[in-house]
Amino acid sequence: MVLQGQIVDISNRRIYKGEISIKNGKIASIVERNHNVDHFILPGFIDAHIHIESSMLVPSEFAKLAVAHGTVATVSDPHEIANVLGIEGVEFMIDNGNKVPFKFNFGAPSCVPATNFESAGATIDSDGIKQLLEKPDIKYLAEMMNYPGVLFEDEEVIKKIAWAKHFNKPVDGHAPGLRGDDITKYINAGISTDHECFSYEEGLEKLQKGMKVLIREGSAAKNFEALADLIPEHFERMMFCSDDKHPDDLMLHHINNLCARAVAKGIDVYKVLQMACINPVKHYNLEVGQLKVGDAADFIVVEDLKQFKTLQTYIDGELVFDNGTSFIKTVEFNNLNNFNCDKKQVSDFRFESDTKQIRVIEALEGQLVTNELKLDSLIVDGNLVSNVEKDILKMTVVNRYNNANPAIAFIKNFGLKEGAIASSVGHDSHNIIAVGVSDEMICKAVNLIVESKGGICAVSNIEEKVVPLPVAGIMSDKDGETIGKQYAQLDKMAKQLGSQLNAPYMTLSFMALLVIPSLKLSDKGLFNGKDFKFTSVTID
Repeated sequence: MVLQGQIVDISNRRIYKGEISIKNGKIASIVERNHNVDHFILPGFIDAHIHIESSMLVPSEFAKLAVAHGTVATVSDPHEIANVLGIEGVEFMIDNGNKVPFKFNFGAPSCVPATNFESAGATIDSDGIKQLLEKPDIKYLAEMMNYPGVLFEDEEVIKKIAWAKHFNKPVDGHAPGLRGDDITKYINAGISTDHECFSYEEGLEKLQKGMKVLIREGSAAKNFEALADLIPEHFERMMFCSDDKHPDDLMLHHINNLCARAVAKGIDVYKVLQMACINPVKHYNLEVGQLKVGDAADFIVVEDLKQFKTLQTYIDGELVFDNGTSFIKTVEFNNLNNFNCDKKQVSDFRFESDTKQIRVIEALEGQLVTNELKLDSLIVDGNLVSNVEKDILKMTVVNRYNNANPAIAFIKNFGLKEGAIASSVGHDSHNIIAVGVSDEMICKAVNLIVESKGGICAVSNIEEKVVPLPVAGIMSDKDGETIGKQYAQLDKMAKQLGSQLNAPYMTLSFMALLVIPSLKLSDKGLFNGKDFKFTSVTID
C-alpha cells in the first residue's frame, strides 16, 4: 500500500511532499516525491493518561470513537475497574482492548483502594503489583495518588515503587498542589510525571525539579489554559492527556482539540505535535510508530495543521477510520460486576442535628479540587436538609459493596432547583454518590442505581431517567454512539433540574475522591484532604 501527502517530520521540523509505502504493518519506505495532494500525514495522537472507564465504554468501544479524532494509542490506568474487581478487572480491560486494532497501554493501578478511608470492592497489594508488572501488557506503575504514603515512606507504597524500578517501568504521579520540599521528596522517590497541576507556578516548579508535566483537559478537570504558556520552553518534558472523558465529549474531539487550541495560541506546531505524538512513546517505551522507516504504520491523515480534522487513521497499517466511518468492530464480552447493596429508605438519609453551622463542600467548575465553606444550616423537624434557595444541597455516598448506613454531607454549586442526580461512577471506590433537593429525591435516585446494579440517573417529581452501567457498575455494554446520546440526554435533564455545571455528572463523580483536597465525602464520612483525616459536618 502506498500513500501520498504532505509528510510532517516532527523531529526534523520539516514538511515535504512525499510517499509512504506500507508492508506487513510496517513503514517500508518514506520518499520525497512531488504530487498534488494537500492533506498532511503525521504520527497518530496519544492520550498520555486516561481512565478508559470514565468514558463509560469498554476499551473496544472507546477505540471506535477515539480513532475518529486521530488517536492511535492511550496510556491507560485501569484504576477504576481495579477498585471494583481487582486484578480480574485489569485483565478484563487488557483482554477486551486486545481484540481491536488500537494500542491501549495499561498500567498497574498503584492505589487500590485509593485510601483506607473508604470502602472499595478490591485490594491490590505490592504482591499484586509485582504480578501485574511482570506482564508485558503492563507498561508502567499507574498514578501514585497516595502521596502521603510516599512522603511518610509507607512500607507497601515503597514496595510498589520498588517493583516498578525492578522491572524498569516508569512510575506515574498524582500530586495536586504539592510544592517545596514535599514535591522534591516525592520526585526523588522515583515518580516521573504529574497530571494534576492546576497553576502555571505549580507546573513550572515540577518541571524545574525534573518531573514531566501532563496538560489535562477532561470533561470536568480542565488545566489547559493554566498550563499552556509552559509549552514553548518546556515542550520536551510535557504531554497532553484527558484523564477522564465522558462519551458525549469523546464523540466531539480528543487530543486533536488540544493541538488545535495550542496552535491557535501561536505555539509552534512542531512543539505541539511532539507533545501529542512523540513524548509519550519515549517516556513509556510504547510500541507506537513515529512515522519512521521500520516503525509500525501508526499514522493519521489530517486536513490541515490548524484544526487537525482527521480524514484517515491507520494502526499497524490497517485503515481503522476513513472520512467519518470507524472500521473498528464491536466485540462480544461477558459482563462482570460487584454490586451487593439493598435499596434504601427515605429515613436512611436523615441527619439529626440542632447545629447552627455546617461544613459545606464547594464544588468548582473545571476543577477536581474543592473548597471548605462554613455556612448556616437549615433544620426541619430536627433534620439537616437541603437549602435549595441558597444552593446548599444534601449529598450522600452509599456503600455499594455491603449494606451500611449512607454517609451524609452538604455541597454548594450543583444548583439543582428540583429532583436529584446519582451515579455509581464515584472515584475512586465507585460507591453510589447522589445530590438532591430533598431526602425523598435522593432516596429515589439512589434506589434507581441499586435496581440497575450500577448506572447514572436523574429524577424529578414527574420524571426519571437512568443509563445502566452493568460492566463493573461503571461501564456500558452498549456501543459508543448509543451511550453518548443517552448520556447527553441525562446531562440535559440535570441542567433542566437547575445545575449550572458544565459536566454535572463528571463533577459529581469526583466529590468522593479523597486524595484531592480540600473537602470530599466517602461512604465512611466527610474527609479533609489537606489533613488527610475525617472531619465533622456540624460545627459546634
